[in-house]
Amino acid sequence: MDRQPTLEGETLWLRPLAEADREALFAVASDRELWALHPQHDRWQRPVFDAMFDEALAQGGALAVIDKRDERIIGSSQYRPSGKVPGAVEIGWSFLERAHWGGASNRELKRLMLAHLLVHAEQAVFRVGSGNLRSRRAMEKIGGRLLDLTEEIAFPDGRVIGHVFYAIDRESFAAGPLMRAA
Repeated sequence: MDRQPTLEGETLWLRPLAEADREALFAVASDRELWALHPQHDRWQRPVFDAMFDEALAQGGALAVIDKRDERIIGSSQYRPSGKVPGAVEIGWSFLERAHWGGASNRELKRLMLAHLLVHAEQAVFRVGSGNLRSRRAMEKIGGRLLDLTEEIAFPDGRVIGHVFYAIDRESFAAGPLMRAA
């Protein structure tokens, strides 16, 4: 599977993330409110953002999300092999500027990414911070099925972050709310 495709929807264009996108993406990520409910709520800070950006480039599979109206970067998302569900690919590490929250942009982003992924894999998996209620509600709105799978990550500073996992398979995607909204 090509984890860095170019995908085009009605209002969004997704393309491989590049080093040249760092400043434009930081302009989006520097909004503290984007991260308020996120388990790693300090990603708005420059050194934390830079580490996240560098990891995204190193992992491969990172995409820039472009608003087609003004050709401006409004966020990012990634494809990564799942370390928790054999044969599945994770979609995640996603964020959009607040003007694009809760509406058509997130649905279109996920629809484009899922349509590409599910040609190559049986199932997409989404890792969500267990306390990130905004993202958990968004997963439920797009037809994600909560898996009986959790994870805790301990950090050197003593923080422990819990995650839950959602899945969308080919059949549920084809019949689900993302396709009905298309």
